[in-house]
Amino acid sequence: MKFLEEVPAIRQIETDRANLLAIDIVGHVSAADAENLFGLLEAAYALHSRIDVLLRLIDHEGVDWSAIAPETLDQGRADAIAHIGRCATVGEPDWTAEAQAWFESAPPVEIRHFDAEEEAAAWHWLQARPLGEFKSLTASP
Repeated sequence: MKFLEEVPAIRQIETDRANLLAIDIVGHVSAADAENLFGLLEAAYALHSRIDVLLRLIDHEGVDWSAIAPETLDQGRADAIAHIGRCATVGEPDWTAEAQAWFESAPPVEIRHFDAEEEAAAWHWLQARPLGEFKSLTASP
């Protein structure tokens, strides 16, 4: 696949809550995809002092963490601490332990993992719904 034909691994989901950033993370996440995610978060922070986040993991194949500048990761951590209240992850793998360790102390962000079959519970926990064309992680093809 050529560079311009690659599908981004980070895809925003429209929701009924202005202060919720919902994202599909599909396949392998490159450093460029991670930078895109940080950009989406920064845009959300600019609009709302506090946000919640929902991450749907679809056929997850890992992240190129070593290719992301340490300064970017440090700024991402500081911004998350300052702006994110709740974060739900849906699907596999369960990143909860790694995410909590990333904060290096008791995380101010409430993080919860939901299996793919529990996706509706994740949306309910965040008091939100997806809008537009949307396919559940457990929907039949």
